[in-house]
Amino acid sequence: MIGVLKMKISTKGRYGLRAMVDLAANSAGDHVSLNSIAERQNISENYLEQVFSTLRKAGLVKSIKGAQGGYTLSNSPSNITVGDILRVLEGNLLIVDGAGDDISLGNSVEYCITTNVWSKINDSINSIIDSISLEDLVTEYKKLKGSSSLMYYI
Repeated sequence: MIGVLKMKISTKGRYGLRAMVDLAANSAGDHVSLNSIAERQNISENYLEQVFSTLRKAGLVKSIKGAQGGYTLSNSPSNITVGDILRVLEGNLLIVDGAGDDISLGNSVEYCITTNVWSKINDSINSIIDSISLEDLVTEYKKLKGSSSLMYYI
């Protein structure tokens, strides 16, 4: 049986990315409550509190307490990448943990695989997630949302 190579993004990463897109799409300069994000995204508010605590500590969002409180992005959506968000919530996104650690030319097969396979996959993943901004996702989300409201049925 052939093994399957998997890199999984956890629920924390997936929900966090969804919540950040929602925040960017719905803030319009105002603070957005976690409750409203939780309702729109069908995510537990308690879970989002944990996610946003991590995002706040990393400096990706700012929070304001009180009746008019909530969250806002700490930077423009064009300056926040998917990579920024996922690395905060997931840590380094590596296909193989420890690839490159303690590998010498003495083990030429492992060195060859690491430099020609694992490192290239890791570089590709990082290149992709660093090339997609929150603004890109919001633009696509709004296009999809707009086109779905224009559907006509006969």
